[in-house]
Amino acid sequence: MADKVLMKGNEAIAEAAIIAGCRHYFGYPITPQTEIAAYMAKRMPKIGGCFLQAESEIAAINMVYGVSSTGHRVMTSSSSPGISLKGEGISYLAGADLPALIVNVQRGGPGLGGIQPSQSDYFQATKGAAHGDFHMIVLAPASVQEMADLTVKGFELADKYRMTSMILADGTMGQMMEPVSLDYDIKEMPEKPWATTGTNMEREHNIVNSLFLSPEQLETENFKRYERYKYIEENEALYEEYMMDDAEICVAAFGIAARVAKNAINAAREKGIKVGLIRPITLWPFPVAPFKKAAKQVQQVISVELSMGQMIEDIRLATECKVPVTLCNRVGGMIPSPEQVLKAIEDANGGAK
Repeated sequence: MADKVLMKGNEAIAEAAIIAGCRHYFGYPITPQTEIAAYMAKRMPKIGGCFLQAESEIAAINMVYGVSSTGHRVMTSSSSPGISLKGEGISYLAGADLPALIVNVQRGGPGLGGIQPSQSDYFQATKGAAHGDFHMIVLAPASVQEMADLTVKGFELADKYRMTSMILADGTMGQMMEPVSLDYDIKEMPEKPWATTGTNMEREHNIVNSLFLSPEQLETENFKRYERYKYIEENEALYEEYMMDDAEICVAAFGIAARVAKNAINAAREKGIKVGLIRPITLWPFPVAPFKKAAKQVQQVISVELSMGQMIEDIRLATECKVPVTLCNRVGGMIPSPEQVLKAIEDANGGAK
């Protein structure tokens, strides 16, 4: 068994990125993700990499665009308002079909909000990161180990599909410390024949851009992109099921909310309530299949969120409104307690037993 080290979630992301072959990081400090930038500032110069604190989040994302176009693995990180500033650049990355990893360690909002944990950027990440028709692969870790694992996975998926991956974590995941193993069998970097690496007069020049002045050509590119998205939806959705075999009530949650929900589920089971958990690991593509199956089995789904109710809309779509879907939530940097989730489970079961 590989040795484990005690690390913050933010630090685990940074070290996993380096192990995955990332040698270029561009970012700007903002709580609660600043440790990623601080870690990269220390480590990158020692391994021949490039760390640059950009003059703004807007500058950072455009630096990511430049490096990605050369075929190298590159990342940036920020927190909620900073991701909004990166939006235009994220859309350009999508329009040019460039792979990159973006980390969002969420804080409360809207506006400047507060530095406490939140999950209120779900819509932004999965529905509308910026202008235009596009998606990002969105990965939601629920432990420090997954902060590292999904960072490696994010780079691999980004390269495989030539698109942006995002780690969508909440502030708790970024700041908490847990033992983590960083023993990875990193796959060989895929060939990138599209990259702007110089031709040495051996091939035609590559051009990377997101500008298509012909509406017919732009339409064709968008249709091609969505064919790829359809394949990803069918083949890359990730999720965890917990005690769902005989469940009559389903709790849905991701990130820190899923950890709280498991404690509540264990307590409910001790009271004889048959309840289980579906934890989406990819928020896009959303794991529709387990929810569609659950809709034939359970009497109700409870969505536990650190938002005013965002993932709940995808759950209702996935279950085709065949069962009631209710919300158990806290916002503004607050986290639902196991007792709050347990009460929601008991209410769904007809009241406390």
